Amino acid sequence: MTITFNPSISAEMRDTIMAELQKIEVEGDLRILFAIESGSRAWGFPSPDSDYDVRFVYARPVDWYLTLAPGRDVYELPIDKVLDINGWDIKKALGLLLKPNPVMLEWLSSPIRYIWDDKVCQQLIQFSKKVTHGPACLNHYLHLGGRQWDIYIDGKDEVNLKKYFYIVRPAMAVRWMRLHPTIIPPMNFHELLKGIDLDEGLTHALYELLLAKSRSKEIGKASRVDVIDSFINSEFDWARKAVKSIKGDKSPLRAEANDLFRTIIQAA
Repeated sequence: MTITFNPSISAEMRDTIMAELQKIEVEGDLRILFAIESGSRAWGFPSPDSDYDVRFVYARPVDWYLTLAPGRDVYELPIDKVLDINGWDIKKALGLLLKPNPVMLEWLSSPIRYIWDDKVCQQLIQFSKKVTHGPACLNHYLHLGGRQWDIYIDGKDEVNLKKYFYIVRPAMAVRWMRLHPTIIPPMNFHELLKGIDLDEGLTHALYELLLAKSRSKEIGKASRVDVIDSFINSEFDWARKAVKSIKGDKSPLRAEANDLFRTIIQAA
C-alpha cells in the first residue's frame, strides 16, 4: 500500500496566508526571509480539518539591532481555528541553528513554501550542514516523542490519531539518524519512510494509520497497533542509550554565524 502525498495549499488559502504575511512585513517594519508550512500539512499527515501552521524567519532594519535594550525576537499573531502564524527574528534563528535546533532545521526543509529568499536560504542551509546534528537532534526527538507517549499513549487502549503520529514521526526520525547519522532527517513522513528500511508489515500498518488519520477529524481516535508500538519503543530505547555516547563537534562556528547575521541584516 502507498499513499501519494501532494504538498500543496489551495490557491485561496495561499492568497489568505500571503496577505497576512505581507501585512506583518508592513506593520512590523521587517522583511520575511522565508515563510513555510509546518505541522501536519508539511509533515504529510493532515486531517480534513487541520489548521495551517505558518512559520517564518525575518530581519529588521540594522538600527533595530543597535540598542542597549534588545527588542522582542518573536512575532506572533493570535491563533484562530484556521491560522497559526508566528516567526523568529534572524538573530534568534541563527542562535538556535548553532545548537543546532531541529525545529529550525525542519523549517528549512519544509516541502511547502510561501516566501523564500533563495540567496539567504541557501546561505542558511549551507551553514546548517556544518553543524553537527547528532546529539541535539537525538535529544529533541527522544524528548518530544517520549513525553507525548507518556501523556497520550501509555496505559490507553484507544488513542488520538493526531497524538499517535506526533510520536510515530519522532521515532521515525530517530531511526533515520541511526541509519544516516550525517544527514538531517526530512520533515515529511513520506520522505522519512523511504529512507528508514522498515519491514513490509510495519510499513503497511503505518499506511493504514495514515489513511485513517486522513479521513478523521483532529479529535479522531483509533486502537493502538502493536507493531507500531513496538517500533516506537525500540527506537526510543536505542536513542536513550545512544544519546549518552554521541558527542558533538565543538568546531567554532559562532564567528561564521555572526558574519552571516551581519550580511543578512545589512541587506534587509
